[in-house]
Amino acid sequence: MKKRIALLLCFVLAVLTVLTGCGGDKKASASAGGDKDSGKAQEEEEELVEVTLNEVAHSIFYAPQYVALEKGYFQEEGLEVTLVNGFGADKTMAALLAGEADIGFMGAEASIYAYQEEANDTVVNFAQLTQRAGNFLVAREEMPDFTWENLKGTTVLGGRKGGMPEMVFEYILKKNGIDPEKDLDIEQGIDFGSTAAAFSGGQGDFTVEFEPSATALEQEGVGYVVASCGVDSGYVPYTAYSAKTSYMKENPQVIQKFTNALQRGMDYVNSHTPEEIARVIQPQFTENDLETITTIVDRYQQQDTWKEDLIFEQESFELLEDILESAGELEKRVDYEALVDTSYAAKAAER
Repeated sequence: MKKRIALLLCFVLAVLTVLTGCGGDKKASASAGGDKDSGKAQEEEEELVEVTLNEVAHSIFYAPQYVALEKGYFQEEGLEVTLVNGFGADKTMAALLAGEADIGFMGAEASIYAYQEEANDTVVNFAQLTQRAGNFLVAREEMPDFTWENLKGTTVLGGRKGGMPEMVFEYILKKNGIDPEKDLDIEQGIDFGSTAAAFSGGQGDFTVEFEPSATALEQEGVGYVVASCGVDSGYVPYTAYSAKTSYMKENPQVIQKFTNALQRGMDYVNSHTPEEIARVIQPQFTENDLETITTIVDRYQQQDTWKEDLIFEQESFELLEDILESAGELEKRVDYEALVDTSYAAKAAER
């Protein structure tokens, strides 16, 4: 824990050092809108409030967010959202703490870690997006009768220690009577986003993958999805939006408008077909064809990935702390009220 936080603080200092030198090429505007008269468009654009959103990863798993971006819901709320890929919760939290991002999108465990280290400006979660884990267990061969017992004695390419993907995976193992340290070898030394390539290159017997990597391995014929971590772990508050207390106090209207747009994106994915959703978010995933995106959206929709609202409930927060405790990553339980504000999500749900 101390090592992780020390690295996190070092990263924050590095970010602060280079912040003024960070060019626009590291950020891509992710807002979208319809065709308008050029003069009117320019006038409206000047009125938009700029918001930098740092996401833990760029994944179809977060479809409601991309629907909100591509359908122009943020702009209609008066916001110009710039989307930045943080490539991991630790880096997203570092960007948020350093002031490089206004809003962070990551696992809520990161806010707990920061709180335990007595961060001066508490990071508070104000909206929950996903209620299932978004990763899948991929094997080298088809296993229609797969059980978690099959992992005993094998090597699995896992995730970063202390991160939600790895903790949920270990939580599932323990639920099935499997000791993560003794019954199998979990490889945790591969960078986030590189496990699929490592598996394709011959490492490991199984790998735990997000989409589109899981489907890509199937399409290549080198892997087969045999289990869903989202299904087997149950309902878990996997990802949430958060901001520093100071930003929320200074910009309550921005947080509300941001949440309103997200709720509209959530409403859309819960009322449209995978094909319709895929067509909307395809500009966010130009490396994938429409059929692949549709397959992935359908997979997530079938396992009830997305909530109907964005309210981060106390029961979900306490389950998250149970998972952290099980993984040995929680020094002391944190009060729900200290790290969650449901007022914005509640108002958005009432609209």
